[in-house]
Parts: sequence; structure tokens; C-alpha cells
Amino acid sequence: MKILAKDVILKLEILAPVENAESYDNVGLIIGNQEQEVKNILITLDLTEKVLVEAMEKNCNFVITFHPIIFNPIKKINGNNFIEKILIRALKNDILIYSIHTNLDNSWNGITSYVTKILGINKEKVLFPKKGTMKKLYTYVPFDYVEKVRNALFKSGAGEISNYSHCSYNFNGIGSFMGNELSKPFTGKKNIFCMEKETCISVTFPSFKLNSIQKSLINHHPYEEVPYEIYNIENINPYVGIGIIGKIKKMNEYNFISLLKNKMNLSYIRHSKFMNRNIERVSIITGSGRFGIEKSIKESSDVFITSDLKYHDFFKSDKMLIIEIDHYESEIFFKKLLKTFLEKSFHSFFIHESKINTNPIKYFS
Repeated sequence: MKILAKDVILKLEILAPVENAESYDNVGLIIGNQEQEVKNILITLDLTEKVLVEAMEKNCNFVITFHPIIFNPIKKINGNNFIEKILIRALKNDILIYSIHTNLDNSWNGITSYVTKILGINKEKVLFPKKGTMKKLYTYVPFDYVEKVRNALFKSGAGEISNYSHCSYNFNGIGSFMGNELSKPFTGKKNIFCMEKETCISVTFPSFKLNSIQKSLINHHPYEEVPYEIYNIENINPYVGIGIIGKIKKMNEYNFISLLKNKMNLSYIRHSKFMNRNIERVSIITGSGRFGIEKSIKESSDVFITSDLKYHDFFKSDKMLIIEIDHYESEIFFKKLLKTFLEKSFHSFFIHESKINTNPIKYFS
């Protein structure tokens, strides 16, 4: 069965919608045509020249990378640096490059979630819920079509709030209209003022489902001109955002750090002074997350785990253990996460994890 790039992209964006990426990021299909057939897939944290060679050796024409190869604007592509060389070679060999970065960071089932499973942490909520990811729809439907339209909206993903589905608010009223000579009114006649008993259906939904919900509404609503309004709302989606807070089986600090080092196969761990207290409530941000220290303190965390801390960050709390792990090692589970996710849907090609260690930081011992 022929699988196109757009089929893989559709699946990836169920896990991590591009709309949930941070504004500064560059995610999605960076190089290639979504109508191109996929031979095999290579998953990597970073795209280097060696990784691109690895993709070609494994007959992979679709490379999924966590950190985007194009992050800052490029004005020329003439091979003067490693990024330009990679882009030229990928284009010459018809290799697709797709980035799934902060949209995956903001996913409830992203890398941070994967790490919580490894450590045995029971997830409670997102540390920094992302605003602006929710919308509200109002539509006006004649009585006899209310159930049909409402169910169609539910089926397309509207009305899902945390642990509840099929959520809507409905109230009855009277709508008015008058069609001109070119109109084809569902009820009433042309050029005659008409009053129609209608139900207003109101539902909330994640912003990334906008197109499918609009399409479903228009396809199932009986009116020639579908009456509806869509608004951005500031409600927080508890399952979209950076970082995760959860609970682990109570243990002392030494045992927790030992567990962390062993389960994540870490080369080293830096930490603040021991507080001589048990660890139970854990906050974690994979990758660079020094901005999460104060929020973790407010959330009464016993420990905060992240990467790329500065010297003075370790002074910021006398109430919470602060742990720094290597940036690369905190995100390396990206490859396993994505491979496992994609293999559930695609069986007609191979999905490889890159074997190349792209960590630019080396340690002398």
C-alpha cells in the first residue's frame, strides 16, 4: 500500500498539532512535498550531515527531527555551512525533512510524559498550561436537525473538556431571514420575511480542530447559508502546555536521584543541596526549563528536574531539590516515543531510530 508524506504528517499532528507550537518555533514539513511517497523513516534528535548519510544508507526518504534544521531565517543556500550543505543534499536526493519540536513539548503525551512513565510518576497536570488553544462555536439549527448537527460536531472533536465528551450548551429562540431572488431557502419563500424556531448549539474545541469542525458543520447543517460564529477564548486546556507535575512513590532524595540516573541512563547529575526530606511531588521539564523553578516552588514540588541551569539557579530554593540533567539525555527518548507511536499505524515501511549520537557536548574524565 502506498503511503504518502501527508498520511504520516496527519498522524504526527494528532500527537502534536502544529498549532500548539511556540510562536518562535519552526515545525512541520520543512523540506519536500507532502504528496511524495514514503519509503522508510529515520527519526533523529538533530539532523547532521552524518545523520543524513545514515538516512540514505537505510533508504529513508523521510527524516523526522526534533530540533528544526531551519530555525533562523536563511537568505542564501550555497553550501557555506553545515545547515546549507544538509539542505542541498536533502533536496538533491528527494529527502523529506519534518520537525516536531515545541508542539511535542506542549503535548500531554510528549517527551516529558514519556520520562514520567519511565520514572513511575503519576501525571497530575501541566506545569505551564498554554493559553490561546481553545475556541468556541455558536450555531443556529432548526429544531428537527438539532440532534444530527450536534452529533456531527461531537464526532469531529467538538465538546471535549478534560475528562468529559459530548459537552454543549443549547437554548431555543427564533431566527429571522429573508432570501432574495437568488436564494434557495430551506424553509419559507424568496423575498418573504420569515421567522424560524431554532436551537443555538454552543461547543468548545481545541483550535487545531477548527477546519474539521467547520467542514462537519457545513456538511450537516440544512441551511444554504450556515449561521455560525467562532471565537477565540482564554480558557486553559489542562492537557496542552510545557512541563508536567505528578506524584511518585515516596522515597528519600538519594534514592530518587539514583532512580533518575539509572532509569534515564544519565552520564551525570547536578543538584542543589539535599533538603533531608522525602520526594513525592515532582515537576519536570525536558530540555531547557530553568524558567520553571519558581512555578514548581508555587506548586509545592519536592523536586524540579530540567536542563541547562545556571550557577545561580541552584540558589533559588531552600524548599525544593533542584536537579539538572544533560539536555541531550533529557530529550533522547524522543526517538523511541515517535517510533512506537508511528509503528501502531504504519506497517508497509521501516521506521528507524538514528544510531548516531548528535550530542555536541563532550565530557573529559
